[in-house]
Amino acid sequence: MPFVLYLLGLAVFAQGTSEFMLSGLLPDIARELDVSLSAAGALTSAFAVGMVIGAPLLALLSLRWPRRRALLAFLITFLLVHVLGALTPDYGVLLATRVVAALANAGFLAVALATAASMVAPDAKGRATSVLLGGTTMACVAGVPAGALLGELWGWRSAFWAVALVSVPAVLAILRSVPADPAPRSVAHGPRAGAELRALRSSRLVVLLLLGALVNGATFCAFTYLAPLVTEVAGLGAGWVPALLALFGLGSFAGVSAAGRLADARPRRLLALGGPALLAGWIATALTAGNPMAVPVLLFVQGALSFAVGSTLVSQVLYAATAAPTLGGGFAAAALNVGAALGPWCGGAALTAGLGYRSPLWVSALLTALALVLGGLAHAIRRGSASTPRRAARPSRTDASAGTCS
Repeated sequence: MPFVLYLLGLAVFAQGTSEFMLSGLLPDIARELDVSLSAAGALTSAFAVGMVIGAPLLALLSLRWPRRRALLAFLITFLLVHVLGALTPDYGVLLATRVVAALANAGFLAVALATAASMVAPDAKGRATSVLLGGTTMACVAGVPAGALLGELWGWRSAFWAVALVSVPAVLAILRSVPADPAPRSVAHGPRAGAELRALRSSRLVVLLLLGALVNGATFCAFTYLAPLVTEVAGLGAGWVPALLALFGLGSFAGVSAAGRLADARPRRLLALGGPALLAGWIATALTAGNPMAVPVLLFVQGALSFAVGSTLVSQVLYAATAAPTLGGGFAAAALNVGAALGPWCGGAALTAGLGYRSPLWVSALLTALALVLGGLAHAIRRGSASTPRRAARPSRTDASAGTCS
């Protein structure tokens, strides 16, 4: 893999840290800015909404620019709004910076996925995707706990400064190592945008995006409500929560790394085995959540399976959207963030309904089961269509990206 991909992964790490770090900083933000805790929580919601809306929109707008210019514009904007967020004493300004940061994050991730795919061999998109998404998993492992620690030591503003600082090496790497497009893309913006939008009409691509949203929803439904599960059901002390969150993140990193080596050559097998295993794991975790010995093991395994399956689906989106690489990356990022918003909302609804602290795990199992049913139906329909005789049809070759909705 080109070294610049790892530095793009560093930028994704900074952005993932920014997205998730507020969970440990909200009380301090609310107290210093003299707002309610729910108002402080809106900072997280604003980021999620900005990601969902911004990914496809800014991917489309970025077609006017060479990729290096787009990456620099999005990343420098992301960096500067974190500097502004670290300096402002005004809640309204801070809220605005979260929206702008999310838009910049969404645009950057869409273009970065397309750039990574273009810098590797045509059959290595899975490995390239795993490098970028590895930044997100490392944000869970190291970035979020580090942000919480900085907040404890020097206040919540120090976490914003740290995110800005970590983004600097990626800016330099893009300047030095990402090749400029051979011709300005603005010249052909109209036809290119139209062609990319037409390429996204593929039913297989739509199914892959839905599967990605469901799997990521299951992941973040469970992840969001791990703390009460650990303390109230497993009976472990509050001090175990950061360690088990990090353990889930380590599993995620292991899963995305392993998937990067398998997703290109054997995507069908990985999804066919990983999907049912993921469902079985959520059920097992829900059933054994009261066992403090079983919970750490299962959290590691579920982190690995969740991100192995999820990153494989993202790489298959890139294969399915070969004719629309930038918009394909944008819609993949949007699908992941729809899941990241949908899952915690469903888990919260289950808790509000009084279904108990295990209920988010059952919601995760349900979302995974829906993904399996959808994938199975799509695969059956495709097989049925393939077996229908066609006049003057020629045998088609199957590449590494075919038939992966099972």
